[in-house]
Amino acid sequence: MHIVTGGAGFIGSNLARMLIEHSGDDVMIVDDLSDGHKFRNIADLNIVDYIDKDEFLGLLRSDASFSRDVQSIFHQGACSATTEWDGRYMMRNNFSFSKDVLHYCLRRDIPFIYASSAAVYGASEQFVEAVENELPLNVYGYSKLLFDQYVRRLELTAEQQVVGLRYFNVYGPREQHKGSMASVAFHFNRQLQENGELRLFEGSAGFGDGEQLRDFVYVDDVCAVNLWFSQHPTVSGVFNVGSGKPQTFNDVANAVIDWHGTGRIRYISFPEGLKDAYQSYTSADLASLRASGCDIEFRDVASGVKTYLDILSG
Repeated sequence: MHIVTGGAGFIGSNLARMLIEHSGDDVMIVDDLSDGHKFRNIADLNIVDYIDKDEFLGLLRSDASFSRDVQSIFHQGACSATTEWDGRYMMRNNFSFSKDVLHYCLRRDIPFIYASSAAVYGASEQFVEAVENELPLNVYGYSKLLFDQYVRRLELTAEQQVVGLRYFNVYGPREQHKGSMASVAFHFNRQLQENGELRLFEGSAGFGDGEQLRDFVYVDDVCAVNLWFSQHPTVSGVFNVGSGKPQTFNDVANAVIDWHGTGRIRYISFPEGLKDAYQSYTSADLASLRASGCDIEFRDVASGVKTYLDILSG
């Protein structure tokens, strides 16, 4: 059995789906359904069990056994809101909870694969997994960096696997519950459907209107990387997960317009307080990922957005 924390969330629910479809393995989901809308992400999944996050945390701390053998824990659960500035809340969810899951896995030699974030790099223009490149712009990024630093200090045995995956700009199905934190592809599609107009930020940091560059990565490619590491239990470390080929927000907007066959772009000013905490450029350096042996290929924006919108319209 695999356990997916945050399994009713965006990446977690897609990962659970892929585990069930591709391997036929049992999947238990851990989440907090205080936001009941997230149930839609798992309603079509034949999961073996569901446990509330707080109940799960109690089981971990008591070192309890589960009813089935646990093959791996994919720790996707976190507060992912880059606009959240309650540091105590962020650290409790993203750092302390992650340590509890990690140490349970270490005690029992269960592979532990967790979600980190490209937010650890902040305004850096070097996206290599190295300390000198890591200076987050918000407390979310700091919470992820602090856990990566904690993991780097571990001395693992040959039976222990710990993998951190620094996700770049992920988009795809099952993200509708995220509201303002959903991907730009999701928002562009909704805006076009509502009034035929896509709203992009004006230029910043030397980039023209809508020309800021992000490493956009389709969610199924992210999930495929997770599965690759679960199938290679001798590989540990912290790795970037992105396409390695940044594209502009204009590229995403035009991919949405091309799919619909209509639409226009309007450029707007940054909201107050956002401009100084905004990453205008991200690009995953994949050298470490490829050196690990991971050979998963990443689709470009045009093909990823088409796949996404095909699913949304289905």
